[in-house]
Amino acid sequence: MYVAIPDVMAEFEALSDGAVTVLRSSPRGAIRGDLPAGRYRVTLAKAGFGAKASTVEIGDAPVQLRLLADGLLGYMWPKWVRSGEISEFRVHAVEQYQLTLWRYGFTKEYVAMVGWLDEHGPQANRQILPDCDFTQTGVKWNSDGYPAPPTIVAPERSGLYYLWARTPSGRAFSFPWVVAPRVPKASIAVLASTNTWNAYNNFGGRSNYVNADRLPATPVVNARQDLDRYHNVLPFGTWRPKDEEYLPLSFDRPEPNNHMFDDPKITDPVQGRVQCGQTPGEWRLYGWLEREGFDYDLYGEGHLHDGLVPLDAYKVLIIAVHPEYWSREMYFAVKSWVFERGGRLLYLGGNGLNCEVVFGADGTMRCLSHLESEHGEMGGKSADGTVIYDSRMHRTLESEANLLGVVCTETGIMTAAPYKVLDADHWVFAGTGLRNGDLFGKETLHERIPGGASGHETDKRSAYSPANTVLLAKGENQDEGGAEIVLHERERGGAVFSVGSITWVAALFVDEAVSGITRNVLREFLGRER
Repeated sequence: MYVAIPDVMAEFEALSDGAVTVLRSSPRGAIRGDLPAGRYRVTLAKAGFGAKASTVEIGDAPVQLRLLADGLLGYMWPKWVRSGEISEFRVHAVEQYQLTLWRYGFTKEYVAMVGWLDEHGPQANRQILPDCDFTQTGVKWNSDGYPAPPTIVAPERSGLYYLWARTPSGRAFSFPWVVAPRVPKASIAVLASTNTWNAYNNFGGRSNYVNADRLPATPVVNARQDLDRYHNVLPFGTWRPKDEEYLPLSFDRPEPNNHMFDDPKITDPVQGRVQCGQTPGEWRLYGWLEREGFDYDLYGEGHLHDGLVPLDAYKVLIIAVHPEYWSREMYFAVKSWVFERGGRLLYLGGNGLNCEVVFGADGTMRCLSHLESEHGEMGGKSADGTVIYDSRMHRTLESEANLLGVVCTETGIMTAAPYKVLDADHWVFAGTGLRNGDLFGKETLHERIPGGASGHETDKRSAYSPANTVLLAKGENQDEGGAEIVLHERERGGAVFSVGSITWVAALFVDEAVSGITRNVLREFLGRER
């Protein structure tokens, strides 16, 4: 997490003459001493961390050395694949561990015992951190001393899979694996928000929310005292740098935000601050689809970016919970499918498509997050102050309201409330028994922002919404901040249904109206001819 580690023993062995100097790190993590310039083998040791050796060049520039704390972590690489493809499991463990594979649909289904993993060498499954800003380069676990990295072949059935690692001492860590079909099997495609997972992942000390542009010169001692995030009082101060100043964020890192706490059932509350808006929250949609009898194929967002989602093979595409970060290739692929070829999009989330990302060939993405905002406008303004943007996507491409019909605004953020019905005669509400003025979506499984299906972050219509966008319901959040449920329909049968709320999916299992509305839209969209 790029945190200073005090009292680390550091042995410097000069490669020129073999002279050895032993030093200790200060409370700020600095190792200070008089050493001649040159190359050294540095061996580091600290209780609670893995000892390691590095070769460094000591000169005028500071040298960064990084240690990994004891514990249990893991991730799949690649994190999204198609059936029959291979991923490595990259696990950091300080004792032997059991690894099992599960599929997460309506129920958690056991798939396979991968096995018990251990090595003859002491703590040989302990991984090593590179001595650099690996938020840009990736941690590249399984690289040192792994002549044959451990792999798994992706199952035939598409869906969300999890690997569970467990140790004899009681530690547990779970990590997701998105498996897409090799060829389409269903009429519905669903996108897992893998870009958003990466944007919020601050493993290594950087995310798009902490040290968004680059790591600071010295590591953190106290977050509230040291991080700019807590000292820049201007709205969205973290995003002041220009787009070109934001360094890449690597997908090649563990994602602690996606760990499932307490091995929950799908009808349990979604635990965790960030988990509510990431994989554990998205899982509730996949399980609901299976409960309702809707077959679907799951993809990672990287699949869509790479052209590996054959949209024309599907009647419906669903994006959900918090799909905030999209590339322009993704955006235009979906927009042309809906507007020109009769595709139907369900947007069951909030603050979606709000920021453009640029993918790198090295397994990274860059967020184009520059924002000039004086009064909390989520889109900021142009350099000359004459244009107020709907969003960061609007600044670099176009307002996502052109496609979704809605866009996130600052009102309603971090609140939750039920929706009020505004057009009860519309087919969306058929069979729900709702009348104009009725409230629905009063309960959710969302623990971070409890209070209703319109919540956490909420979207509304803008000047860029299609002219035929129909308003069906609106959240009762304070300050007119409620999410707007809208529908706009295109020629050739294309259509977009949007709920504009992160907490909508978390209400599917506890509110029959939310479930019924979603069911109605899916059945209607699936039944239409192009």
